[in-house]
Amino acid sequence: MMQTRRTWLGAALGLAIWAGATPVRAETPVVVFAAASLKNALDEAAAAWTRETGKTTRISYAASSALAKQIEAGAPADLFLSADLAWMDDVAGKDGLKPGTRSNLLRNALVLIAPKDSPVALELDPGPGLAASFARVLGDGRLAMGNVAAVPAGKYGRAALESLGAWEGVKGRVAQAENVRAALLLVARGEAPLGIVYATDAVSDPSVRVVATFPAASHPPVIYPVALTKESTNPDAAAFLAHLRSPAARVFFERQGFSVIGAENRT
Repeated sequence: MMQTRRTWLGAALGLAIWAGATPVRAETPVVVFAAASLKNALDEAAAAWTRETGKTTRISYAASSALAKQIEAGAPADLFLSADLAWMDDVAGKDGLKPGTRSNLLRNALVLIAPKDSPVALELDPGPGLAASFARVLGDGRLAMGNVAAVPAGKYGRAALESLGAWEGVKGRVAQAENVRAALLLVARGEAPLGIVYATDAVSDPSVRVVATFPAASHPPVIYPVALTKESTNPDAAAFLAHLRSPAARVFFERQGFSVIGAENRT
């Protein structure tokens, strides 16, 4: 009887040790690829989701063009938030989105900024005089913008300047950055006297001020679509996407100056 008891205790102890040594599977973070201009608002929205659910995210911020190309090359993203429709269309055209998950989430505005202490004043009145006004204000400096061929903010900025009749006069004076936050940084550091960024970027950095807002009709609408990627297998990705569309996340986006698109207008 004593031998049987010792055998049972030994087996139980061994089982306890084995169970204690077995690693607990860690939660897999939701991998999000997001336009650089979303950083402040999305960081807050993600932190709120983590506090509420205990789930985590890992967010990569860059130009929408760079992120789209990474997804198309097989990068393991669960969610893609683009700063324009064209790059989301590009991923969709290469069968990179999970069907039925795409929608339009946010709107933004395009603004002209200067360093906070700059006395610059410039009206965005269409016509041949606008290019001369830019030349006068820029002096020996450059106009900071996202890459005008790929970065959404750069594409919007070029479209606006073309619409207002100023592009031909300023295109040789542009400092093209890899994303809109890099363009913002050039102005914030005083390395460029003017820059074109989103209104939300200007809100995020107290080192700059808004000189003027580009007329909405001067460029395509600044719309941010969102979707799950086709290759996503993370069961928490859909829940995080639902969180971004919820009233709970709305406050974080609106605090940074985004306009949240209502559910009835999201497609």
